[in-house]
Amino acid sequence: MAPTDTGAPTPARQSEFAPAKINLTLHVTGRRADGYHLLDSLVVFADLGDRVAVAPDTGLSLTVTGPMAGGVPTGPDNLVLRAARLAGVTGAAITLDKHLPAAAGIGGGSSDAAATLRVLRDRLGVAMPAPLALGADVPVCLAARTARMRGIGENVEPVSGLPPLPAVLVNPGVSVATPDVFRRLSRRDGSAMDDIPAFADARACADWLRGQRNDLEAPARALAPGIGTVLTALGDSGAALVRMSGSGATCFGLFTDTATARQAAGQIAAANPGWWVRSTILGAAHHDPADQPIEL
Repeated sequence: MAPTDTGAPTPARQSEFAPAKINLTLHVTGRRADGYHLLDSLVVFADLGDRVAVAPDTGLSLTVTGPMAGGVPTGPDNLVLRAARLAGVTGAAITLDKHLPAAAGIGGGSSDAAATLRVLRDRLGVAMPAPLALGADVPVCLAARTARMRGIGENVEPVSGLPPLPAVLVNPGVSVATPDVFRRLSRRDGSAMDDIPAFADARACADWLRGQRNDLEAPARALAPGIGTVLTALGDSGAALVRMSGSGATCFGLFTDTATARQAAGQIAAANPGWWVRSTILGAAHHDPADQPIEL
């Protein structure tokens, strides 16, 4: 991806939406000899997220913008740059417009890396590398559709039949290191998820989810007690189900209608001005706010 002097106009910058990833369930079912944990997780995506834009350039660079840009590393270890290098790209100016909190259990970095790979593949014709090399969440984020993720992230099976799930996402402004959470696990050989049925509505889905679990929630709460405070706030707001996503610290509440979810988000945000609070829709085909490729 290096421009040549052909006299033609410079190619426009192309962008891709990077939706937030939510683990509705996260069962730890084993541990391999190499230390990688085996997971069984029902993953959905939100209608909010970051955006990655790429334009051909003479070198590889990353600029981070947006309301959550503060503290996001721009060096070579950033997953966006790692994704570009893995794809063999050496000439690209990449802009990451950051709206999701980092290290928050909602796949922000993994979704950003996956969006980078999608825009390189679909709009700039770059061959797709093996996404698992970038992390366990990148393969499921590459599809950005409701799926059951198993193994160490390499087994991604699309799931149909989930209704749109009105939800509120809350992060108390703390980050939890995933390795620390796994180290505090009391059991590493839990049962797998039950078979996923078809659901008549959001309440039926919440009722089924109540019988499943996130095995990382208890150790994450021990490391960051504020997670428990968030779960209580969501429960008090009338959510049909409350749970932590991923390894934390973001938690979600599922509601039976969007109006109630929006009202709950407003009340929680007003009572806790330091928290990141968003109402969203989970589980439907994710909505790219741009709908069409953006030329910046």
